[in-house]
Amino acid sequence: QVQLVESGGGLVQPGGSLRLSCAASGSIFSINAMGWYRQAPGKQRELVAAITSGGSTNYADSVKGRFTISRDNAKNTVYLQMNSLKPEDTAVYYCNANGARSSGSYHYTFGSWGQGTQVTVSS
Repeated sequence: QVQLVESGGGLVQPGGSLRLSCAASGSIFSINAMGWYRQAPGKQRELVAAITSGGSTNYADSVKGRFTISRDNAKNTVYLQMNSLKPEDTAVYYCNANGARSSGSYHYTFGSWGQGTQVTVSS
């Protein structure tokens, strides 16, 4: 099993910044892509940003220029630096990762989600 644990959410005023972290643990052999999704009340979960093991990134248009995704492969951790936050960024943010896990001498693919962390942007 591979577990993802997020941290760093909270309440911030418009224009402020937050940094989310997500650490993967368990019987990890390799991690391909890691990403952040968010879900606001009454809306579908949407991709915010993703990063491959090689460092290629992809962002939702709504966060380009404001959010930066990065990862530390040695720590199996992905970060989301969020600047110039807006009220419409308010949502539960979920971490996602996929790759291969080890079980004895075998490897299996995995796809895991974190438990979510609340981000609220309000004055």
